[in-house]
Amino acid sequence: MSHTSCRLAVLLSGAGSTFLNLHDHIQRGDLDAEIAVVVSSRTDALGLQRAKERGLPCHALGRKAFSRGGQFDVSAYSHALAELIAPYAPRLVVLAGFMTQLGAPLLDRYDTMNVHPALLPDFGGEGCYGHHVHEAVLASGRAVSGATVHFVDAQYDHGPIVLQESVPVLPDDTADTLAARVQAAERRIYPAAVALYAAGRLLREGGGVRILGQVDK
Repeated sequence: MSHTSCRLAVLLSGAGSTFLNLHDHIQRGDLDAEIAVVVSSRTDALGLQRAKERGLPCHALGRKAFSRGGQFDVSAYSHALAELIAPYAPRLVVLAGFMTQLGAPLLDRYDTMNVHPALLPDFGGEGCYGHHVHEAVLASGRAVSGATVHFVDAQYDHGPIVLQESVPVLPDDTADTLAARVQAAERRIYPAAVALYAAGRLLREGGGVRILGQVDK
């Protein structure tokens, strides 16, 4: 039987640094996966251009057509997104700085992962992204921050946690210096989490995730 790599649909909204990290791991042979399609919520996203330069199938699905009276229709957008990626037959959807909430029409159909720049469940939720997170961590006086990879559900930053890595918060940290340390952790644990999924080693049970084959310490 021939081997088939885990097909990924990558969703992004910005520069695409998380996408590039995953792509680089795949190109080096460190991650047994294949990026089947890249979708951006913005037509002008740098990450979309970077994906095109690498010869990957790309699409933009903006939010404007799904907004009525100032209200964004999460369900309609999620349905359209699920239909858009369906021909590419992804096994896993990975969020790579995707700044749009997703709902059941996509999440019930595809396993979906995200990486968050803090140790969830702390410093998560609506509005907690990017530098807002690091500024909140610094304001809290915490000595530790980090990164979290989790499965996505219909609530912001709420789904079952797959992997976490802690980093120290130093006395002279700014949001920028803390962000750099957290992003380095993200670059390590996101490909590792995708690799575990691709290998069939993640079992969701009881609201959590068990890593099969892991030796308890």
